[in-house]
Amino acid sequence: MPEFLYKKKLYYNPVEFAMDRIGGTWKMPILWRLKNKVFRYSELKKDIPHITDKMLTTQLRELESEGFIHRKVYPVVPPKVEYSITEKGTSAIPIINTIREYGLSLMKEAGIDQD
Repeated sequence: MPEFLYKKKLYYNPVEFAMDRIGGTWKMPILWRLKNKVFRYSELKKDIPHITDKMLTTQLRELESEGFIHRKVYPVVPPKVEYSITEKGTSAIPIINTIREYGLSLMKEAGIDQD
């Protein structure tokens, strides 16, 4: 496959392209949590250990701009914002599950406790 440009970034293969959309430390855990439930920002923050406010905000914005999640703002005081997964985000869940299962098997092989 020839290299290609997307949003001024050069990609060499489709795996690299896909991982740039949903890869990294936080995007898959965010999508995984949203697969069955709508979350408010504070709920996501509490449910994802070790993520900073800046990183959560950045990752949510990127996932929203790529169409993986939907952000709904309610016109109330104080502001209420909810995040939900889109059809595009839902289509990534089987991939995330496969990666998760593979990670668990690697952890087992390495003797890492999975509790």
